[in-house]
Amino acid sequence: MRILVTGGAGFIGSEFVRQLLSDRAALPQGAQVTVLDKLTYSGVEANLAPVADHAGYRFVRGDICDQDAVDQVMAGQDAVVHFAAESHVDRSIAGAGPFVTTNVLGTQVLLDAARKHGVGRFVHVSTDEVYGSIAEGSWTEEWPLSPNSPYSASKAGSDLLALAYHRTHGMDVVVTRCSNNYGHYQFPEKVIPLFTTNLIDGKKVPLYGTGANVRDWLHVSDHCRGIQLALVKGRAGEVYNIGGGTELTNRELTERLLEATGQGWDMVVPVEDRKGHDLRYSLDISKISEELGYTPQVSFEDGLAATVAWYRENRAWWEPLKEKAALS
Repeated sequence: MRILVTGGAGFIGSEFVRQLLSDRAALPQGAQVTVLDKLTYSGVEANLAPVADHAGYRFVRGDICDQDAVDQVMAGQDAVVHFAAESHVDRSIAGAGPFVTTNVLGTQVLLDAARKHGVGRFVHVSTDEVYGSIAEGSWTEEWPLSPNSPYSASKAGSDLLALAYHRTHGMDVVVTRCSNNYGHYQFPEKVIPLFTTNLIDGKKVPLYGTGANVRDWLHVSDHCRGIQLALVKGRAGEVYNIGGGTELTNRELTERLLEATGQGWDMVVPVEDRKGHDLRYSLDISKISEELGYTPQVSFEDGLAATVAWYRENRAWWEPLKEKAALS
């Protein structure tokens, strides 16, 4: 079996590759995992160092928008797991162009190449943000899409493209939509690693608005286990929500990070709220639980403690990234 993983040097993609290559039950003997990654600012090849010497691993540097490069790497693949995307909402507000290009056009290039080469399964990894914001209750997979940021709009577009290729061309496409991920190797522009690394260094952290926005937190290892289930057992043409089951306001999250790093509220600076900031995300995961047997395994308490400890112990990984991206 040959699996192409796009964006495999990023936060979630690299966890998926490390998990796949370390789990003999998930990957048959002699199987090959090929990572295709452009290595933009958030793609870090060092994320794959733990599996770099694995006999079943191959890395190809390339852009998913490059038709020739994608055509070459797609030949002979049995499945695609598509993570590659621009994903930071704030960056999409500052400039939507790269998000539309990578997330929509890049997905179309991959789908065309997968169809040309007869790839057996195409898993498109997406986000709960395509649903918009929900005041109460939780989204099922049938919920209408109502994205509110350029990022989530571009992901909604790519979801619809992937599903359209199933309906139009009969391709074996599965879409997954996840809640907010956290864990080791997450690029330090996202809230948990940004706040953690700032607080470790005694720097203040910026809290949007009143901190009332609610997110459901999902450990990256649980997310990747859910994607493996979708890859192996998901039904073609279906969407599967993957959530963590821990909803917190941003203020509650900040409190936990302050406690974990031994800091107080004097380290928090309220800042103007993000434009179009969704108030609440919440996923109903009944479908993937009942059909595929998914259950989150990492409690938020254990996962957050392990994540903070990882950033304490891996300054050599995150400090250069923060300096290069001028994050504080």
